[in-house]
Amino acid sequence: MDINDYAREYEASTEYFFEKFATVTPADLDKHIPDGWSPRQIAHHMADSEAQSYARLRRLIAEPTGSVIQGYDEALWAENSTLGYTELPIEHSIAVYKAVRAASLDILKRLKMEDLNRSGVHTDSGHYTVMNWLRAYTNHPRAHADQMMEAIGK
Repeated sequence: MDINDYAREYEASTEYFFEKFATVTPADLDKHIPDGWSPRQIAHHMADSEAQSYARLRRLIAEPTGSVIQGYDEALWAENSTLGYTELPIEHSIAVYKAVRAASLDILKRLKMEDLNRSGVHTDSGHYTVMNWLRAYTNHPRAHADQMMEAIGK
């Protein structure tokens, strides 16, 4: 594989998420399975996660090897009432998600294969490379799209 193949996979996972999300109706937004997130919660999570992703990629590319890549507790964010995962409208979060994915794709397309080895230290998982980032954020939209479909019974 080359960098263009990786970029296409990343882009395809974004498209997959939006194809599935397009089937969610307003009546579906707050449906969920026991101990699962609703499409509304997933939309807000995707915006927050991608904002973290955006900063992580840039840090891995621009900063010296070994820079700190900050983790976060996504469950705490989802449960925080001020962040409004269970009641805020989703339009802004979807716009953030879409914009950040596009901006990160722009960077991915500029990478050289050797850039995939650039690394930092993730506060939760230790040694963390651009390739780790790429795998995680290529799989992330697919996993949450499937979770969303399960929540609404599709």
